[in-house]
Amino acid sequence: MSALSELYEQIACCQKCDIAKHRTQAVPGEGPEDADIMFIGEAPGWNEDQQGRPFVGQAGKFLDELLNLINLSRRQVYITNVIKTRPPDNRDPLPQEILNCRPWLDLQMEIIRPKMVVTLGRYSMALFFPKKSIGRIHGTAEKREGIIYYAMYHPAAALHQQSLRETIEADMLKIPRLLADAKNIPQPRMEPEVKQLNMFEV
Repeated sequence: MSALSELYEQIACCQKCDIAKHRTQAVPGEGPEDADIMFIGEAPGWNEDQQGRPFVGQAGKFLDELLNLINLSRRQVYITNVIKTRPPDNRDPLPQEILNCRPWLDLQMEIIRPKMVVTLGRYSMALFFPKKSIGRIHGTAEKREGIIYYAMYHPAAALHQQSLRETIEADMLKIPRLLADAKNIPQPRMEPEVKQLNMFEV
């Protein structure tokens, strides 16, 4: 059994959150264990809960179209969500749910070791670009410890706001160039550490 398959079995048994009682099935993620690109959405919706697969509703169809723009298919990338269980009535994930699911996401990243992580939507973005606004940083990348982190709007945003469709497509089209030119992507600036002075220090 592969490392991902074992992880999926553990996720299927997870009962850390109350929402686990209401799910049809967990939605751990899918894609090859050696994928170069990992897409991270927010949470499963109704269709995902029924099928146990991420991004299979309308937003998923748009994601398929976006992948096609850069000559990729779902079989070549890894797709998952910040949380692995559908919240009731498709509400936003709660902070504790995100915290409970974070170890699963960390393990997925450890197994896959992607060259690039693409955050889809603000909840996913907040994990990797804390205190940033998606309106300001979408379409921009940072490289940390050999991984490119790239922020995009969630595909569902284009379903609610048609004007975002072109923006999302333009951001998607940047991905091949970023991967090819990884060495020139800036590292984030480290904030200087402020040393707390002790009143007795000389």
